[in-house]
Amino acid sequence: MPLSEAGIYAAALRLIDADGVEALTMRKLATELDANPMSLYHHVSNKEAVMRGVTKMVGAQFRTVTPEDAPWQERLRLLATDLRALAHRHPGLFAYSFSHQPDFLHSDDPFWTALTDTVEAAGVPRSEVPKLAALMVAVVIGVLAAELNGSLRRWSTLKPRGFDGCKKGDGDADPASAEVAPEDPDQDHMFRLMVDTLITGLESRFPSDRDGRDAGL
Repeated sequence: MPLSEAGIYAAALRLIDADGVEALTMRKLATELDANPMSLYHHVSNKEAVMRGVTKMVGAQFRTVTPEDAPWQERLRLLATDLRALAHRHPGLFAYSFSHQPDFLHSDDPFWTALTDTVEAAGVPRSEVPKLAALMVAVVIGVLAAELNGSLRRWSTLKPRGFDGCKKGDGDADPASAEVAPEDPDQDHMFRLMVDTLITGLESRFPSDRDGRDAGL
């Protein structure tokens, strides 16, 4: 089968999902495609170009279909949840994109389009929509990045100083027990909490949607 950009990106994604971005090389990609390594350069200039193509290909897969009359809160929850599902489906790719590709979102990206429509539906003035949407993306991506690299799990088990289950001044607690809580965090719950916090912030800042209905309904 002749080489094509789409085929190269699909093969690269398989390698990334299996072994991570760090393990991807043009030579390994050529082997995966049963092609001469030099032939790849007729379609992609280097590994960075491959990564951009893979990111765009996966981003185009994002599809959240909700009824047009669904409350913006429901639409926002679905958008965030579906982005999280996609990130966990391709953790290596998304971890790389979050940290190395600040331009991985574009104006015609399906996620960005749906998000800006949803933010505007929340009653945000059109001139403020890009700014609010950018802030929300930054928060969601920050949480997802922390999930993917394990930071969120670690941070959420750290106890506040002195929070050891004993009254202040007891002095008998094990210092190590004051640092790390034994329970494993429910990251699903934490993600929902983050999204609910974003929604509450929008509801309080813009209390009514464009139809004049209570935004909390």
